[in-house]
Amino acid sequence: MEDFHAFNLHDDLVEGIESMGYRTATPIQKQAIPVILEGRDLIASAQTGTGKTAAYLLPIIDRISHSNHPQDRTTTLVLVPTRELAKQIDEQVEGFGYFASVSSLAIYGGGKSENWEQQKRALTHGADIIIATPGRLLAHMQLGYVQLEYLDCLVLDEADKMLDMGFSDDILQIISHLPKQRQNLLFSATMPEKIRQFAKQILHEPAEIRLAVSKPAAGINQQFYLVYDTFKLPLLQHLIQTLDVQSMILFTSRKSNVTPIERALRKMGYAVAGITSDRTQEEREVVLRDFKNKQFQILVATDVMSRGIDIDSLSHVVNFDLPREAEDYVHRIGRTARAAGTGKGMAITFVSDHDQDAVVKIEKLLEREVEKHPTPPEIGVSPDFDPKKYRGRKPGSAALGSGIGGGGRGDRNRGRSGRPDRDGRDNLERTPRREERAPTEAPDQNDRPIRLMSEVRPVPPAAEGGNLAAPTDEQQKKRRKKRRKPSGPRPETPAAE
Repeated sequence: MEDFHAFNLHDDLVEGIESMGYRTATPIQKQAIPVILEGRDLIASAQTGTGKTAAYLLPIIDRISHSNHPQDRTTTLVLVPTRELAKQIDEQVEGFGYFASVSSLAIYGGGKSENWEQQKRALTHGADIIIATPGRLLAHMQLGYVQLEYLDCLVLDEADKMLDMGFSDDILQIISHLPKQRQNLLFSATMPEKIRQFAKQILHEPAEIRLAVSKPAAGINQQFYLVYDTFKLPLLQHLIQTLDVQSMILFTSRKSNVTPIERALRKMGYAVAGITSDRTQEEREVVLRDFKNKQFQILVATDVMSRGIDIDSLSHVVNFDLPREAEDYVHRIGRTARAAGTGKGMAITFVSDHDQDAVVKIEKLLEREVEKHPTPPEIGVSPDFDPKKYRGRKPGSAALGSGIGGGGRGDRNRGRSGRPDRDGRDNLERTPRREERAPTEAPDQNDRPIRLMSEVRPVPPAAEGGNLAAPTDEQQKKRRKKRRKPSGPRPETPAAE
């Protein structure tokens, strides 16, 4: 507790920190807490799981504990990308602020039927800290009863994920209703240029903290498999038979993949459940609780849900689809290394032909190459590892690259029909523009049936390069015979008037 006592925090808050079992401040906490206590704006980059939530909650609760404002005034707003994260932060506020009598409220949900009236009453009466998903909060704000005129601190947590999900316009619209004089804190797991440009619109002369992404533990067994999208599920079925699976999370970029993967693994005798943005909050909570309690072995989750899952100590992680950012890959596989600090675990990653550029970025971050295994011949042909050859290729451009559901990363960037849970966005009148739609869970309407192991047929070698062999003369003759002219007189064309 020496680190936390050094911050001169309120006695009631220190008691809450002790009750939560915190003993030593993490690097992000050591650097961020003094800056926030000074009242400065801050932009910070730190991996998920490094303690950044406490890094901003502790100084905020400290300020509230020392203030004498009425309890019906909201002074802090925390915007987050998913309802799971909103709920986790709300629980941490309850723990840290238990002795300080700090009130908080989590605002999330997909429609008016889900906790809407309860949230409306709470927003009307106010709370010290509101944690909300942008779409849901904006839906409440448009009805006129949300009072934020006393707000003095705005926090954007997982800002990169919120921008990926298309919440930038919602965030700016919410900010337009906030007091001009306030402290702004932006936390992000990654720091791409779009985050820096977005921060310039919101932050004023901010301090900056950028922690280097920690390398995964050396004991993690990392395995890359080169595989066309079409053969990912058969490959998973093939590999999982050789594994001693105690607890596994499988990440996929497409929510349409979740149910077929569940079904296939369940047929193999595994206890498995899935979680996507389509499930209700109650269903998600039940699934996560049961997985933490070892009620089933395998959790299948989408990218949108990945940062809302606070589960470590896994025996296996499978990246059915590569994450969009190299830092996300490091965070995911790190979940297998935290059991008793052993650093052991296995991370299996499927690399499609169109994903090979992402592998280069991951290996650059890891500062080493990861061994790449081909698809076993009994499963199907395998792409070679040649990022230059496949650069710019989109799913479906190769004979075998059409993939489960018709595509992967390329389709995720096209923004066609279908988007992830926008947490209240259905309450808005306008339809989001194409560029606002989430690239992380691809549309379902063009999905092709996922292929099971028993359905895989041998593929002609000519398909490997993306060009099938030309039809023979005999085949062409048969095709011409099938083209029959329509019988009967040809219909007359009406004369032009």
